[in-house]
Amino acid sequence: MTDARALTPRLPTLRLLIDGQHVEPVEGGTLPVINPATGEPLCEAPAATAPDVDRAVRAARRAFEEGPWARLGGRARGNVLRRFAELLSSRRDEFALVESLNNGKTFRQALSGDVGPGAATLAYFSELAGHCLGEVLPVDGPFHTYTRREPLGVVGAIVPWNYPTCLACWKLGPALAAGCTVVLKPSELTPLTALKLGELALEAGLPPGVLNVVPGLGDQAGEALARHPEVDKLSFTGSGRTARRLLQASAASNLKKLTLELGGKSPQLVFPDADMDAAVEACFWGIFSNKGEICNAGSRVLVHRDAYEPFVERLVARARKMVVGDPLDARTEMGAQVSEKHLMTVLGYIRSGVEQGARLLTGGARDTGGDRARGAFLQPTVFGDVGPGMRIAQEEIFGPVLACMRFDDDAEALEVANGTPFGLAAGVWTRDVARAQVLAQRLRSGVVWINCYNEFDDAAPFGGFRESGWGRDLSHHALDGYTQVKAVWTKLPPV
Repeated sequence: MTDARALTPRLPTLRLLIDGQHVEPVEGGTLPVINPATGEPLCEAPAATAPDVDRAVRAARRAFEEGPWARLGGRARGNVLRRFAELLSSRRDEFALVESLNNGKTFRQALSGDVGPGAATLAYFSELAGHCLGEVLPVDGPFHTYTRREPLGVVGAIVPWNYPTCLACWKLGPALAAGCTVVLKPSELTPLTALKLGELALEAGLPPGVLNVVPGLGDQAGEALARHPEVDKLSFTGSGRTARRLLQASAASNLKKLTLELGGKSPQLVFPDADMDAAVEACFWGIFSNKGEICNAGSRVLVHRDAYEPFVERLVARARKMVVGDPLDARTEMGAQVSEKHLMTVLGYIRSGVEQGARLLTGGARDTGGDRARGAFLQPTVFGDVGPGMRIAQEEIFGPVLACMRFDDDAEALEVANGTPFGLAAGVWTRDVARAQVLAQRLRSGVVWINCYNEFDDAAPFGGFRESGWGRDLSHHALDGYTQVKAVWTKLPPV
């Protein structure tokens, strides 16, 4: 693997990207960009506010209504998307380094779990761009009737800080393939790779205004996107709290369409007949990968009483050996939390677990060893004997904190697994094929992994039930979400 510490970060042009031009914010504001592993500033990024969002939306509207993008054939759009994917793939080390410095994740995770999958998603939708298919309808009477799938128009894409490159591509791939234009608002904590993506898009051949990038605060730039009457759709990944604000803002403007991929409290169910080696490894990485900052993190492990003690002991032993440290060191397994503020939030959840009677088995404190004292590092944390009503079993922590729970039978496992407001993902570990299929049907979640966890493919849809959102990312289901269906009737003359 590339020695990340030998690379020189190439920061993007630190201005907004609007209508193909790098421009300063109207109000001249900036955002501090911090390296969470050191606590030191990386740079200052531009801070868009409502006037900048308005400029970006109007540019996207002009590009949609007057420019060539929406009228290009799907295969022609696909060719541009393919070039976009190739450029991102060719510069993956550069992007991964910037992502690691900005987010605190390891360079290895940024490369294999963020930038690489992002490029693959763009490539996947470059192939689907020519497959927005209509159908001929067998209506009664002397009519030729068919449907067309047409692009929705201007899309506001709001992405979080945990997978900045990958999740931006989850939005850009289907939106651009469908012929939409986009205003992309990255998190104010991690704006750098979004600005770099904007530069790559122009280099790939996207016409001016098709992709605009406006980093800014959520209650300013994000809310301005939600309220703007010229935005036809919002695609948002983030918290339920923010989603509710976006819904209210959208309802107050033009009832724009929304795709919401929200939080989770995903369970992994482990039965005594499971492959314990594989289950331990998957349950470990299900929560500690990307430092627990994953919407579908397997943050609850439900283990049958007959297997509970030895299974949890193995998980704890693995967590105690986890290497936490410099994200650019190839030996590091877990980097820093994304910010000091977020670290404090996670520590607050850990305190609540102790106060409510869960048994702290390992971790539970800030990691201040050596150079880690400068950054937002946290010890991998495992709780045992967690009650299903405790906060650490009900609320999304979004950090490296695992809640282990016992169950006696399938009915109890399902009751506990389904007993939160969320429904994003779940895992089932058993060699009993029939049991696994019954559980998969009864688990109220958008994704169920059987004898695996955190497996992704661009051909498979991703999204949740209940308070985990609505709509789907990835696959042709995502492409459907950026198009609208038009029925065309032609009355035929008598034969």
